[in-house]
Amino acid sequence: LAIMYEEGNGVERDEEKRFHHLEEAAIGGHAAARNNLGGLEWKSNRKDRAVKHWIIAANLGLDSSVKNLRSAYLDGQISKENFAMALRAYQAAANAAKSPQRDEAERDAARVNWYR
Repeated sequence: LAIMYEEGNGVERDEEKRFHHLEEAAIGGHAAARNNLGGLEWKSNRKDRAVKHWIIAANLGLDSSVKNLRSAYLDGQISKENFAMALRAYQAAANAAKSPQRDEAERDAARVNWYR
């Protein structure tokens, strides 16, 4: 829904509703929504809030949040210790998601070239 309100796809564009639906999805554990909230907070110059969202998304295993945290670290918005902690949490989440079935599915997807 947030994307629909952002793009005006089937609904009138509405940033307030977009933000509301991103928050709802993030509270529900949607890592990409949490990451997107971080981006909105960063653009609104609420960098401390952005970093918190990205840390939570990294804890959920979202790799793009790690990239955002790296940029925040290079910008001086997160300490080396907190960045390292977020990286460890991300790696733990990524390791927990590994399975032979997932590896096989990734090989199959690469073989049929799903992402053209």
